[in-house]
Amino acid sequence: MSEQVGEIAEGAGVSEAGVEPARVRQLWHLLEPLHAVLYYAPEAFEEAAALGYGTDERWPSYFPYRAAPLGEIGPRQVASAFYSFSPRMVAEHVERAWSVASPDAVIEARTRAVDRAYRALFGDRLAGPELAEAAALARRAAEAADTAARPLAAANAALDWPQAPHLQLWHAATILREHRGDGHLSALLMAGLDPVESLVSFAAIGAASVERFESRGWSSGEWAAARDRLAARGLVDLDGTATEKGRALRLRVERHTDQLATGPWKFLGPADAGRLAELLGDYWVAVLASGLLPSETTLGIGKV
Repeated sequence: MSEQVGEIAEGAGVSEAGVEPARVRQLWHLLEPLHAVLYYAPEAFEEAAALGYGTDERWPSYFPYRAAPLGEIGPRQVASAFYSFSPRMVAEHVERAWSVASPDAVIEARTRAVDRAYRALFGDRLAGPELAEAAALARRAAEAADTAARPLAAANAALDWPQAPHLQLWHAATILREHRGDGHLSALLMAGLDPVESLVSFAAIGAASVERFESRGWSSGEWAAARDRLAARGLVDLDGTATEKGRALRLRVERHTDQLATGPWKFLGPADAGRLAELLGDYWVAVLASGLLPSETTLGIGKV
C-alpha cells in the first residue's frame, strides 16, 4: 500500500506560482475514494434498504444518493448531469426513486450512512487533530469552488455543512469531486465526445476494460455505433484500440479537466494543498485497504 501512496505522490510538487496540475490530480485521487464510500459501504446499503430501495446491486441507491441534492428531478435531467450513463438505465432507477423516498430523506440517509461507514473505517482517528485539520482545509477549498455551470457541485454546495469534522471532510470531498466531474463533462463536450463515445474512447486507451464500462447500460449496438463514429474520425482502430490521434485527444481532455479543477486548490495555495495531501494519505489507505471499493473503476485513476 505504501508503494501506491508513492505512485500517487510522484510528480505532485508545487511551485511558487501556484498549485501544479500534478497536485490537482493527486488530490482528486486521494479524495475520490473518501467520497465513493457512500456507494459501496454496507452501512450505505442498510440505510438505502431502510428507505425502501433495492440493494441486490448498487445502482438503485447510487442514483438517488448522488442525485438527491438536485431535488426531485426526472430521468432526463439526471442523465444530463451524470452524462455517461445510458438514459434507459437512468430511467429504470430514477423514474420511481422519489416515490420511494424524498430527496431530503435520501440526503439524511446518506449522511447517516457516511457517519456510520467512517466510524467503522477510521475508528478512534475520527477524534484526532489530523482529521479535523484535513476537514478544515478541504472545506476551505470546497467553499472556494466556482459552481457556475456545474450543477452537481452547486447542488451539493447549497446543502448545509454538517458539524462533525469527519462529515465535513466527506461533504467537502463530494463538492470537490462533483466540481471536477462537472468540469470533465465540459472537457468532453469541447472534445466532441458524446456520452457513449466518451466511454468508448476511454476504454480504447486502457483506462478500464470494456466489461467495466458496460455497467453504464449501453447496448452492444450503441457501443459499436459509437466505436464506428470514432473510427471515422481517426480516433480508434476498427477493433476499438485508440490511435495516436485518439490518445492525444484523451490526453487533452484530461489536461483540460485538471485545468478546470484547479480553482479551489489555487485558492488554498501550494503549502496548504500539499499539507492536505499529506493528511489524507492515511484515510485513503484505510479506505482502499478495506476492500470496499472495486479494483477497477470507470474513472481511470492510475491509468491516465
